[in-house]
Amino acid sequence: MKNLLMNLVTGKDNRTHDLVRWLGLVGALQALALQAYAVVWQGQPFDLQAYGIGLGALIVTVGAALGLKKDTEPGQP
Repeated sequence: MKNLLMNLVTGKDNRTHDLVRWLGLVGALQALALQAYAVVWQGQPFDLQAYGIGLGALIVTVGAALGLKKDTEPGQP
């Protein structure tokens, strides 16, 4: 599990932590938690379209940010 997390939040060398990847992971977990809170505790209906648009925007933004910074990634050891 730790290895999977490290692969998600580090650069190409799997040692250098990447702020963009961390923010993407935390943002996705927060979106999921807030949606669960709204549905379970607030009793609001689940809006799949709004959730999908928000999650899609997060994925596109993280992908674009990683694409823009690909030249600054640390190399393989």
